[in-house]
Amino acid sequence: MQRRLGDLMAWARTHEGRKIIRFTSVSAISTVVSFSSISILYGFHIIPGIMTATVTGNLIATLPSYYLNRTWTWGKRGRSHFRKEIVPFWTMSGLGIIVSMLGATWAKDMVHEHHWRHIVNTGLVSFTNLASFGLFWILKMMVFNRIFHVHTMEDMDSHLQAEESAAR
Repeated sequence: MQRRLGDLMAWARTHEGRKIIRFTSVSAISTVVSFSSISILYGFHIIPGIMTATVTGNLIATLPSYYLNRTWTWGKRGRSHFRKEIVPFWTMSGLGIIVSMLGATWAKDMVHEHHWRHIVNTGLVSFTNLASFGLFWILKMMVFNRIFHVHTMEDMDSHLQAEESAAR
């Protein structure tokens, strides 16, 4: 068990390990933003429609997701490249929102069929969105890694050395 933990810690210090840990952290942050936004927007009747609240909550979450993934996970700086970064990111985000809309459609049908209290409906809508994005996570990691890929080993090494120097 200790050996596995040691291997995991060693992997976490590699470039790939750091990148995956950061991507996972950004996913957790954007999930909290999305979950909170949907819960607040729908739960407090700010946006009464399940579908509209789901889309709005997910759009709100894409803003910190893009910025944090681009700068922190993949270490990109400067202007974003429209065709190579922005379009693929928003395409993947749009596909994720479509997946969450499928879940929201199911949640909407359950809400109308069972006439539960609004707090139960809010939980169902929020957790359905969470499950929908959970299914989409691995595909996003593979695509975003390709979009924001650092091209050479020298770039990777200099990025890691800069981080280690900043941490000291």
